Amino acid sequence: MFRFILICIEIFFFFIFTIPVFLYMKLISKKNPDKAARICTVTIRWILKLILKTGGVRLHVKGLENIPEDPVLYVSNHRGMFDIITGMVCVNREVGFIAKKELGNIPFFSKYVTNMRCLFLDRQDLKQGLQIILQAIDFVKAGHSMWIFPEGTRSHTDEMLEFKEGSFKIAERTGCPIVPVAFTGTDDIFENHFPKVKPGDVYMSVGKPIMVADLKRNERKFLGRQSREIIQEMIDEQKKERDGVQA
Repeated sequence: MFRFILICIEIFFFFIFTIPVFLYMKLISKKNPDKAARICTVTIRWILKLILKTGGVRLHVKGLENIPEDPVLYVSNHRGMFDIITGMVCVNREVGFIAKKELGNIPFFSKYVTNMRCLFLDRQDLKQGLQIILQAIDFVKAGHSMWIFPEGTRSHTDEMLEFKEGSFKIAERTGCPIVPVAFTGTDDIFENHFPKVKPGDVYMSVGKPIMVADLKRNERKFLGRQSREIIQEMIDEQKKERDGVQA
């Protein structure tokens, strides 16, 4: 419980002391959104690194060299809140997440990440969901990477949920590479012990990109299934490594 309280205190003071940054970012966001996104990314990444350290998270990361220089669509399984935190810290590039709408209700936080081109999805509103996908497509066409969790919600078991193909329209329409990412252990840090934050090992693997532009039109219809199979293989490898470490 102590770690959770300490993280809450860190987040509180972070928002207090970065008010000048927030105001400056708000001032330039319309005229220079790219600069605002860079400032926001650097600022948010700093507090997320501190959260990982305070939480006692031991990172095991593989495959960062597989990330292309061009804009990509990151696709990953979803275990818990620390998926986003780990991804933001380890992928040392600007990226916008498509996250559940509840995160957009957090004061200050939502304003920060909106400048990072994060989008908040209402899973019950199909029309709004389509608008979010179209907005993400525009972001990628403009040269910005996006990150999706195509299960739609986090899995409460060791099995991945089925991937929803709709969000893969972002890659299908833009032809951007899909970068599969696998996480294990993130739910053991927080969700499995809520409200406690428990130190532990988090594994993140980045697979080789799926070059969507090279695929035939009919092959693009199964991007979700193909991505899920790759992520499952990486999860299986992570479990073997994790069992070896624990042994």
